Amino acid sequence: MKKSGFGCLVAIALFVAFLIANGAFYTVQETDQVIVTQFGKLVGEPVTEPGLKFKIPFLQKVNSFDRRILEWDGRVTEMPTKDKTYIIVDTYARWMIVDPLRFFEKLRDERSALSRLDDILGSETRNAVAKHELIEIIRTTKERTVQVDKDLAEADKTGTIGKLIPIRKGRVALEKEIYDTAKLKLAEFGIELLDIRFKRINYNDGVQERIYERMVSERQQIAEKFRSEGAGEAAKILGDMEKELREIESEAYKIVETTKGEADATATEIYAKAFNISPEAAEFYEFVRTMDLYRATLGGGTVVLSTDSDLFKYLKAVKPVGPSSSADVVGEVLPLPKTVKAPAAAPVAAPVAPRQPVPALVQPTAQPQQ
Repeated sequence: MKKSGFGCLVAIALFVAFLIANGAFYTVQETDQVIVTQFGKLVGEPVTEPGLKFKIPFLQKVNSFDRRILEWDGRVTEMPTKDKTYIIVDTYARWMIVDPLRFFEKLRDERSALSRLDDILGSETRNAVAKHELIEIIRTTKERTVQVDKDLAEADKTGTIGKLIPIRKGRVALEKEIYDTAKLKLAEFGIELLDIRFKRINYNDGVQERIYERMVSERQQIAEKFRSEGAGEAAKILGDMEKELREIESEAYKIVETTKGEADATATEIYAKAFNISPEAAEFYEFVRTMDLYRATLGGGTVVLSTDSDLFKYLKAVKPVGPSSSADVVGEVLPLPKTVKAPAAAPVAAPVAPRQPVPALVQPTAQPQQ
């Protein structure tokens, strides 16, 4: 009984010693920093050296914090700019715990720290965005130049293509402003803010629609200017074509008429030389032209002429074949159409003898009417 009781006491003593040894020692990792508290109060200095450490079991508690660079990813938030344009902003930051005592007193753990980062960094971001125009948040360089097509620049009616609105700060300076303000506030919590940046900046749906409409309107204005210039050039080309065509036609008509005149003059000169060789040739020319005039005048329709006219000079000079009137003689020489009414001729006492009888040209074809 005594041996069994002693064995139980030894086992209990060993178990208690194990529990004491297990609660009295703790390990500090290379990436951690430790604060030991006793009944919620800090004990000693923060432990940053890695290794096996000792504490009072059951009375002291080990609080471990990460000593590496930690990340903060902000919530996507819609906020207005100075020019009342609503944009969607997404930010991120990097931070680390540099004063674990103050961090523990103020925040206790990393979850509370992330919540406080959301409040401080989100608030500073909204304040900075609200104090600046959209162009200041988007652009980073002040001396940026834009390469624009020459035709687009000439077609631009608004004068905005290829021209950037000047900026005073830019996105980098705005991020620096947020960083400087938030760093001072986070230092009170034992946190060092290493950097904060804009991850993404975008328009909301309503603003995007208006921007797209404005872009379409600007491009339509440019396209309309191109169309109007094209129509003007087409009208100018057509006008030049019509002008050149009229000049060509006028020059051609001038050449044709000049050629005709020269040909007529040459023909007249040839006729004059041919028919002025002798008086007989001239008289024959006069006779031929008179016959042509008969053919043109008496070719159709009703013609009323006087017998005293020079037109009947050759008709009156024809010697009648038989006892018939001068009208019959005319009918024999040049048969008149049925519609031609021959003038009533006065009784001819005696025919006038022609200067040059031409019996060979008149061939009787019918007997005089009884």
